[in-house]
Order: sequence, then structure tokens, then C-alpha cells
Amino acid sequence: MCGRAFRAADVPMCIAAAGTPVQTIVWVNDAFVRRTGFTVDQIVGQAPGWLLGPDTDPEPIDRFRSAIADGQPWAETLRTVAADGTPSWTRVSSAPVTGERGTITHWFYVLVDVTDLEERHREQLAEVERERRERTSIGIISRISDILMDLDDPSALGEVAGVLDHSVVRWADFYLEDDDGIRLADGSATRAYRVGRRHPAVVEVAAVARDTEVSPLTETSPRTYRADPVRALLDGVRTEPVDLDLTTDDSSSVSAWLADQVRKAVEALPDAPARVVVLPVPGRRRVLGVLVVVPWGGTDAATIDSSVGTVLRLTTRRVGLAVDNVRLYEREHRVAETLQRSMLPEQADVDGLDVWTYYAPSSAHAQVGGDWFDVVAIDADVVGVVIGDVVGHDIEAAASMGQLRSVVRTYAFEVRTPGLVLERVDQLVAGMRIPRPAALVLMTLTRTGDTWQLAYSRAGHLPGLLVRDGHVTELDGAGGRLIGISVGTRTTSEIPLEPGDVLVLYTDGLIERRDRALRAGLAALRDAAASVTATDAAGIGEDLLARLADDPEDDVAVVVVRVPDPAVDGSVARSPRSRRWRLASEPAAAGRARHAVVRTCEAWGLTCGPSAELVVSELVANAVLHGWGHVLLRLDDTQDGLRIEIEDANPAPPVTTDGHRGRVGGFGMQIVERLADWGWRPAGTGKVVWAKIRDAEDTDD
Repeated sequence: MCGRAFRAADVPMCIAAAGTPVQTIVWVNDAFVRRTGFTVDQIVGQAPGWLLGPDTDPEPIDRFRSAIADGQPWAETLRTVAADGTPSWTRVSSAPVTGERGTITHWFYVLVDVTDLEERHREQLAEVERERRERTSIGIISRISDILMDLDDPSALGEVAGVLDHSVVRWADFYLEDDDGIRLADGSATRAYRVGRRHPAVVEVAAVARDTEVSPLTETSPRTYRADPVRALLDGVRTEPVDLDLTTDDSSSVSAWLADQVRKAVEALPDAPARVVVLPVPGRRRVLGVLVVVPWGGTDAATIDSSVGTVLRLTTRRVGLAVDNVRLYEREHRVAETLQRSMLPEQADVDGLDVWTYYAPSSAHAQVGGDWFDVVAIDADVVGVVIGDVVGHDIEAAASMGQLRSVVRTYAFEVRTPGLVLERVDQLVAGMRIPRPAALVLMTLTRTGDTWQLAYSRAGHLPGLLVRDGHVTELDGAGGRLIGISVGTRTTSEIPLEPGDVLVLYTDGLIERRDRALRAGLAALRDAAASVTATDAAGIGEDLLARLADDPEDDVAVVVVRVPDPAVDGSVARSPRSRRWRLASEPAAAGRARHAVVRTCEAWGLTCGPSAELVVSELVANAVLHGWGHVLLRLDDTQDGLRIEIEDANPAPPVTTDGHRGRVGGFGMQIVERLADWGWRPAGTGKVVWAKIRDAEDTDD
């Protein structure tokens, strides 16, 4: 009765005799034959394993053997194959059948087709995995976007590569190309590899080049591109990822150079790969560099699945856009700095006077403003000093400032009396229709023998200060209306100067704050000027800035003029022991920096002046040659020597070289290393290079 029921059942069943070392099937029902497609003769006498296909997971089979050996029931879902080769998912259950003595004589098997259920389950798992990957990808892209918000940091792309490392791929690094060549983009001081100047038309026809083996507008041959796939990526000829063999030894190609760099970087990985995948980093109009990765589970582009490929493509596009934006800003920054440099004069060296000047915009993002100063030697015995402030903080105010500066300077050479100069300026400004009024103070200092005579006239500007023997006098005479308001008579005040006298001219940004009245700020300036103990113009200016300009809310311009006093100038200044100069990014800046260092060492009584002069000359020259924008020079007394800091707007670190082959130069940083301890750090959108020279240290050996 039971046998007929099992044979007629719609569920495939079979019985295998317990044997050693394998079982053999001794009975099957009709449903088993229909399910598998095999006949009874083909099945009976065979081992149960004939149902397994080549893609069956071996792990459940191992568990099946263990269950059989232990005499325990077993059930697993397996990938099986029918007689016609059709694969399916089958739930296979087995149970032991014992004899009279309790020994296992047979095994009873039941097969249930669960293909539809298993495929739905696997589709659900795949969908869950896709969603997980998408969420992971979104999180990774979000983290990368946050890092790229601060791409001015030289190590930012190193952080982006770190996000990709061990999450999306096994290993990743960016290499960017600039005017100096291609280099690792992680903020380290690595030397660039010269790729060679590409034809300018390559950038314009990149879309055409992608559809051809080689752009007809380049002199590079198709054979060269086949041998140098990284160059093809950089030139925009190829757009898809390429596989890079790390064992290549053609030293003349950028691919070989990159392979050498990457080989050194990945040699510490377990099972160090012999190949990597290189993806282009596209900008708006040209390829900016490459991303090099080692994928999980392989070393070529074919092993990168779609989700990983999407993350890598999005990453390279975002990095390219961010780098493009930074470079565009840098270009605009250089243009703005050039405009500012053309409007603001550099500090003049005046025979017989100690002069110090300072200017800073109210914001780190401001490039030009309405404040200005000028110090001009009209002739051997007459010096003109002017400080002014045009109403407003925009390009129009800056343009008005440039016009007024030129007009005042021109008339100062023709007329020596400040009041008369301003009258002529009024008349010309009325005709020129300069749109913004301006406040200014014009002074002339005339030398007669060993004495100086001061004459000045004010046009609505705050009064300058005269500091004599610790007493401060406001130079509030010869006042008048703003420039550009009306035309009329202006007056001139005169004061004889004595040795040691100090003149302080400033704009309102030095003293004006929202939380205090302008008169209170002027009183604070008077108190600070009266308590200064430095005996040189730079020291006095630095002391005033330290006390008053810590958090300015407007542009700040300051001019300090001191009449030398032979009885005092031989002594060492007591405070402050810090100096700062703003220099133009031009070759003459190195000479001005040397002069500033020599004077400072003399004022502070330091004996390291010769070494400091040479070091600052090299550092400023490097900033002018490789940086952009103004160069900031800062000197600090460290009690045991001198600390020099040079700041420029180029974030790329300095690199020590062995000279430039075929031309003079390239040994500057070697000279610095010989004479001083040195280093660098990021600062704002640029960097600061510092050097410390110990006083009285023997550097000749």
C-alpha cells in the first residue's frame, strides 16, 4: 500500500542503499523520472551525485557528506541539472532508514522544485545588494564632495583617494598634470614628470580625437599612443579606462614613469598587482590628470563592475570640475593681484628717512580696495607722502583710487605746497567726473641741512599723528572738504621736525570698529603710539598693528615715517621683535627683502645678518618665480636667532633640486638648507615657507 502511494505521489522521491564508499539508488518513483528526465534504467544503480551540475556550490555538498557520515538527516537547496541540461533549483531532503538492529540500511530522498521561489529570493537579495551599494556609493560621493569643498588644501586629493581605498577599490591615487608636468596629487613634495607640451589644438578637438585612433592635429603617431596609453588619456585621444602594465621599462613614455611610481606605491599590498587601471580626470576643456586604481578581485578594467565604475566616473568628474574651478580662481586671483600691484606702490627707500608702509584689504577674498598710500622722492631733498581712502569697496572705488593716486603724484612733482596740490586735484577731478569722493592727507618733508620741515594739507581725512619723546600730537590743521565735493581754496600747515620724530598716517580701518566710536578708536591709537618703545619705523608700525589691527572691519593702510636720531639709532630696539613687509611679486622684491633683513638685524643687534640676507633672498626669489600675488615677508626674533617667513598664494610646496640641467639656477633651497633649518606649511589659499637662523652661528664650514 505504502509503495503504491509513494510511486503515485507527485513529489519526486528515491531510495539509495547505504553503501561504502558511496550510495547507490535502488528505487525512484514516477515523479522523479518526470522531474529529472532520466529513465529508471539510467537512474537505478547510480550514485545520487549525478544530479549535480558544474555550477553547484561545493559547500552544501560537503555538509551533505558530513551528515551522511554522522547518520543525520540533511536538507539543502542545490543547483541541479536535468537530462536535457536544463538547470534548476531543487530542495533536496534526505533521511536515514534503519534496520532491525538500528543500523542504517537505506537513505530516503525527496526532491522539491523551488526554482521560482529561489530565483525570486535571489532577485530580492540582488535588489537589496544593489540598494546597499547605491547607498554606499551615495555616501562615498557625499564624503568626496565634502573633501572637494576644501580643495585648496594640497592634501585634499590624497584624502579623496583614501576614501576610495579599501571601500570602492583596493588602492587608489590621483596624478594631476600642470605646467610643470604630472605629479602625485597628495600634497607631498614630489617632483613632476615632464609629459611634453601638447599641441594646443588637441584640447579643442578632444571630441573628434575620441572617435579616431589619433588626432590629425597632433604630431604624435598612432603607434606612440598604443605604446603610451596614459599619454593618450592625457591628450584626450582615449576616454575609457586603460590597463597599465607595471613591468614596462620604456623610460621615454609617461606610462613607464607612472608605472614606476605606482609599482613603488603598491608593492606593500598583499599579492602586489602587476597591472593597474588608469582612468582620466576630465576638466571642462582638457584632461587634467588620471586616477590610478587596483580593483577588487582583479587588476584590469574588465573586473570593475558597474556600480564601482559609476562611483569612479563620478569621482573623476567631480575632481576634474573642482580642480578646474581652483585653477580658474587662481588665474583670476593672479589677474586681480596684478591689478592691485599696479595701483599700490611698493615702499620707497628714502635717503635720510626711515619709512615703513602697510596695506591689507578687509577680507581675504578682496583683491583691491579704495585705500591707498604713496611715498615718493620728489627730488633729493623733498619727499611726498600721501594716504587716502575712496568711498566704497568695489571695482569703481578701486578705479577711482588709481586715478587719484596718479593725479596727486603728478601734481606733487610740479607744486611743492600740499594745499596748492590739492586745489589742482580738485579742479582736475571736477573735470574728470570721478564718481567717488575721497579723503586724503598729503605731506611734504623738505630737508634743509640736517633738519626736516613738514608741510601738510588734509581733505576730509583723519589727522595724522606726530610722536615726539613719547608725546602724541594730532596733526589736525589745514583741514578741508573731501576731494571731489567742490573746488576752492585749501590751506597748508607747517611744522619743523626734530631727530627721533615719528609721523603716523593711517586710514579709518585701523581704528574704526562697530562696537566703539571713532573718537574712542583715535584715543586708542594715541595711547598706543605714546607707549611704543621700538626705535625704527618698522617696529613702531608693527607695534601699532599688534595692538589695534587684530580684527579689522575695513581696509587698513598705514605709513610710518621717522626722522633718524644718531643718539638713539645705535641702540637695540626693545620691542616688538617682529617685522612684516608686503612685497610685489617681481624680481626687485628680493633686493627689497635683503635690505629689510639687514636693517632689522642691525636694529635688533643680531649678528646673523649676512646669512639671513642670503636666505631671504633665495626664498623671496622662489616665491616670485614659482608663486603669484603679493609676497609677505615676516621676521621674528626667536631670542636665539631670526625666523624668516615668506608667504605666497601658490599652495604647491617648495622642492629641493640638484640644479636645472642646461641653465643656471636651481640650487636655492640647497643654499637655504646649508644656512638654516627650514620647512613649510599651508596658509589660507597658499603656503608659508619658513627658515630659522641661529644668531652668531658659524655657517662657513
